[in-house]
Amino acid sequence: MDTKFNCLPTIIGSLPFKDPAKACEVVAHYLKDIPAWPQLPRRTYVENMFTQYTEGFPGIIVENEKTYVDRRSDTTKALEEFYTEYFADDFSRYGISDDYAAGLYKFLTLDKIKPRAVKGHVTGPVTLGLTITDETGKGIIYDDTFGDVVPKFLKLKASWMEQTLREMHRDTIIFIDEPSMSSFGSVGMQLTREQVINLLTETLSGIKGLKGVHCCGNTDWSIILETLVDIVNCDTYDYPDSLAIYAEGVVKFINKGGAVAWGIVPTTAEAIMKESVPALKDRWEEAISPFTKKGLPFKTLIEHSLLTPACGLGTVSEQAAERALQLVADLSQTLRSKYL
Repeated sequence: MDTKFNCLPTIIGSLPFKDPAKACEVVAHYLKDIPAWPQLPRRTYVENMFTQYTEGFPGIIVENEKTYVDRRSDTTKALEEFYTEYFADDFSRYGISDDYAAGLYKFLTLDKIKPRAVKGHVTGPVTLGLTITDETGKGIIYDDTFGDVVPKFLKLKASWMEQTLREMHRDTIIFIDEPSMSSFGSVGMQLTREQVINLLTETLSGIKGLKGVHCCGNTDWSIILETLVDIVNCDTYDYPDSLAIYAEGVVKFINKGGAVAWGIVPTTAEAIMKESVPALKDRWEEAISPFTKKGLPFKTLIEHSLLTPACGLGTVSEQAAERALQLVADLSQTLRSKYL
């Protein structure tokens, strides 16, 4: 599968529905070409984007709506088993159960859709490693033992996710969601450029098909462009210039076959309800102009573009979420009708 998406729409992951059937119905209605399985954080605590991917992590504890690793417990056997399976590339024990992802399992039963590809998502190693802490409250990414486990563990999760979705469709897109990358370079993130590249590269290496990285804020996109990524997904609505700072690198990336997923639809209820397709079209055309000014043919940019909301929609109302999906679908249709 190539990256000529021609401005087709998809979503990041989370939706506010508690009913998996309703969430999948909305996804299938608006995202016919590239539907994505819905994360449902309002259904249960374990469907939040951090805890959802921790099943099977050595020493993980989930209790009282807290998720952490207790380094005081004896994890020797669990770590030995993990590394044995990792080096055997055996991801069979590192899936996500239906308790942790009801939206995924309902999505897998959809049989009336004929998509071009299906999309999945896994929380990235930087975000998971900073959010999941040890018993002292320190991010496990800074622990010598568990910090090494994080990207390897997520590599197995991503491999399992891809294989599972391929039972539904042969063409898959797996995104690594890294909202914490917006903190890179701040005092709150004590990771070097090289460390981040290595973390992302190791996680992405578990994906055989198309690989994306999502960040819903300002970040150093040159770091992400140095990984194995095929698609970069930025918040174009609130940070229209964040990717433009790295225009030359992005142009090279697209010319080599990469794609950009433009997060052009807002994800706050107020903004969603006031926006219109014509206004979003103007906003998007303005955001992409720096890349055509750098010599990227407009046709090439259109071909290698996806459209998404700026981030997940799990925090807004069901009405606002459905409106956001309608906006991204209608904007896609408008751009495709005009330019293709």
